[in-house]
Amino acid sequence: MILSEVLIDEKEIRKRVEELGKGISADYAGKDLVVIGILKGAVVFLSDLVRCIDRDVGVTLDFMAVSSYGDSTNTSGIVRIIKDLDCSIRGKHVLIVEDIVDTGLTLSYLVKMMLEREPESVRVCALLDKVERRKVEVAVQYTGFVIPDYFVVGYGLDYSGRWRNLPSVHVVVPERGDEA
Repeated sequence: MILSEVLIDEKEIRKRVEELGKGISADYAGKDLVVIGILKGAVVFLSDLVRCIDRDVGVTLDFMAVSSYGDSTNTSGIVRIIKDLDCSIRGKHVLIVEDIVDTGLTLSYLVKMMLEREPESVRVCALLDKVERRKVEVAVQYTGFVIPDYFVVGYGLDYSGRWRNLPSVHVVVPERGDEA
């Protein structure tokens, strides 16, 4: 795979993350909020996002690691929990932070799992949303950008562990002879 065009530049990302932070701040003003980052892809976005949430929201962080892609560019549809939450979310407001929503299979599974743990509420914030790829309906209350069906990397997103460190979101394309 090789890097192609910049789809969303650093300045656009920064502006949108600030807007999302303001919206979340307004919705959770005066409340405590457990922000759950889905590792590893969401960590860069989550780090910037929580710094944009006002001080009157009591933010605590937890993390989950799941896998449905492996080293492929296509989801397998099978969700594996690699790391679960460290604390209970029972009776708490929860915000799941994802890097990208594609088919919706992984996120649908995660939301269902969270609801079984009896939180006060569960909402989702995703940096990127590929609405046209959706196989199951899943509500995303806070969306950074709706993007076309490209395979993208950067700002936490990767291909086989590479390119998470890029400050912008880039399209990647197969090199001649590669299979996606």
